[in-house]
Amino acid sequence: MSTTQAQSLDNMRQRYGTGAQTQVPELCCPVDYDASLLQVLPDEILERDYGCGDPSRFVRPGDVVLDLGSGGGKICYMASQIVGAEGRVIGVDATAEMLDLSRRWQAELGERIGWHNTEFRHGTIQDLALDHDDLNAYLATNPVTDTESLADLESEQARLRAEQPMVADESVDIVLSNCVLNLVSNADKRTMFHEIHRVLKRGGRCAISDIVCDEDVPLELQNDPELWSGCISGAMREDRFLAAFEEAGLYGIEIVAYQSEPWAVVQGIEFRSMTVVAHKGKEGTCYDHGEAVIYNGPWQAVVDDDGHTLARGERTAVCRKTFEIYGREPYAKHLTPVAPLLEANPEQAPLFDCGRDGLRSPAETKRGVKRTDIAPGTSACCEPDSSCC
Repeated sequence: MSTTQAQSLDNMRQRYGTGAQTQVPELCCPVDYDASLLQVLPDEILERDYGCGDPSRFVRPGDVVLDLGSGGGKICYMASQIVGAEGRVIGVDATAEMLDLSRRWQAELGERIGWHNTEFRHGTIQDLALDHDDLNAYLATNPVTDTESLADLESEQARLRAEQPMVADESVDIVLSNCVLNLVSNADKRTMFHEIHRVLKRGGRCAISDIVCDEDVPLELQNDPELWSGCISGAMREDRFLAAFEEAGLYGIEIVAYQSEPWAVVQGIEFRSMTVVAHKGKEGTCYDHGEAVIYNGPWQAVVDDDGHTLARGERTAVCRKTFEIYGREPYAKHLTPVAPLLEANPEQAPLFDCGRDGLRSPAETKRGVKRTDIAPGTSACCEPDSSCC
């Protein structure tokens, strides 16, 4: 870690440590939250909120939720009410003072909400496998005094990550974060996005609100510890922020909220809040079940995450995995699925060449089935799911 990075980290810890004890207005970005979810929260937590968006609106009943940089616990306690008694909410934060605040209210807020399903863990969001409470317990009886004990510490860290991970692989339905990712050093951001992918279940999703910028942040601003802890220096350029989700293996990446007016302008660079939703689940082999999708429009054509061009109104051939993905959010409303009349035998389905960019003939989806002629006016008509003409 460079001297500048160390200074930025110390400044951030001090600033957010202070922010846990008294409100720091310059860290606030006005957000309209669901007021019904705020009623049970004490002023102490409401006043120590330093978010820039509301990722909680993407939480569903029964979800296992992970909030990165949970701070005083506001988003966690909001999510607790949404997921219900069957769900679970985990907050992760590196600042001891913020953890003290969030944990202090656990029992009482559980009573107010009606169930106890929140927990707060001590660690960094770029290393979600290492629980700092466990590590501190080890250090209490095994202090580092020489190179040998340092090597022992490194071995214990590896063991904890492997045997007692703070957040296990594929254990979370949705990852949330509210104005925290920009506080992670640029050197660790790639690892952080991959950690999000690691902990998400297949079919899981993330909803991230963060401060982004429209131009690159120059080096002199990146080296300013005060601006870093103020959510300025570590902001990612808008397009690179989106690219980071894709590079980590996530798909269906969508900007769901974009602040029109900048939150701050520094040296002509605009900094604003943006919320992005992305999904996990594209991993695996592609098999051909004879399926296709029709892009409904409004554009003449679009390019999907695999580089396939979907032309409006045309039956684009897709593999089974993609066919299932396109039947879910955020794609379903834009596409019409075309399944074959005769279901393919999964054990006999050939591999699908995902490098291809082709159409699926209607004759192919009807292959193996002899269709009886239907005279006009003798069958149900009009729109699907309607009461007919």
